[in-house]
Amino acid sequence: MMTLKISSSKRDLLGVQDLAASEIQAILKLAAKLKKQQKAGTTQPLLRGKTLGMIFQKPSTRTRVSFEVGMNQLGGSAIYLGATDIQLTRGETIEDTAKTLSRYVDCLMARVYDHKDVEKLAASASIPVINGLSDAFHPCQILADLLTIQEYKKKLKGLHLAWLGDGNNVCNDLMLGAAKTGISMTAACPEGYGPLEQVIRAACREGEENGAEIRVTTDPAIAAKDADIVVTDTFISIGKEGEWATRETIFLPKYQVNSRIMRLANKDAIFMHCLPAKRGQEVTSDIIDGSQSVVWDEAENRLHVQKAVLCMLMKKAPL
Repeated sequence: MMTLKISSSKRDLLGVQDLAASEIQAILKLAAKLKKQQKAGTTQPLLRGKTLGMIFQKPSTRTRVSFEVGMNQLGGSAIYLGATDIQLTRGETIEDTAKTLSRYVDCLMARVYDHKDVEKLAASASIPVINGLSDAFHPCQILADLLTIQEYKKKLKGLHLAWLGDGNNVCNDLMLGAAKTGISMTAACPEGYGPLEQVIRAACREGEENGAEIRVTTDPAIAAKDADIVVTDTFISIGKEGEWATRETIFLPKYQVNSRIMRLANKDAIFMHCLPAKRGQEVTSDIIDGSQSVVWDEAENRLHVQKAVLCMLMKKAPL
């Protein structure tokens, strides 16, 4: 299990496991405040003069735009560093890149294929590093999810969340985030496609401390029964497109979120998806466009929670 790296001068966010339950609540509280200010047009330039460097190995819509807009709204600036724009693709090591960029910018966000890359970046950088997505974890997405759930359900503790589909990076971090905030979560995944075993073990421990039950099953109906939140994601993560022919027969139609699945959940259940969605695969259009879907608020909340994380890391406010 990845652990938070803390020094006298900086702190990194590489996964939800890096945050205590109280720290998650602090981020959500600040995010809600920043969201209210943004809606009222009273956003303060809390990061004036600060610069965020954004390294992208993977393509992005929500991650890039939300971080860049967030820095702009807070009075700072962001620099996009695509994989082909910097020397990593010409042989410079991640460690040397981290040391160099630490002399120029105040914080780094990296969206990478291999989680080990963001770990190396954090280990060598003298500035805070944020995981914008890796193959193992996606902490910013989960913070946005928790903020969205809190907005709609007015609480976190005591709710039941159902995950259907691939036990991927989002599922890993959502399981940890749910356990830390008292949300019981059942993940329904095909055999061999579940969350990481070390994540399941850690989430179960966290769940015991916070009154949340964490379960993994192969039966979507068990997960969806009486759920307050139903969540899914693409069955094919970036870089695994070549597996679709095999995965299609494994995941469809059993793990698709459709009207049949939503009828098993509570009548006031909400549907969530981190996007982009492959309509007709992991979710049907009538669900993602329906009255129970909160995916657009969920997408917007990436902006607000990331602003909170940036403020806490760069202003060194206690988490």
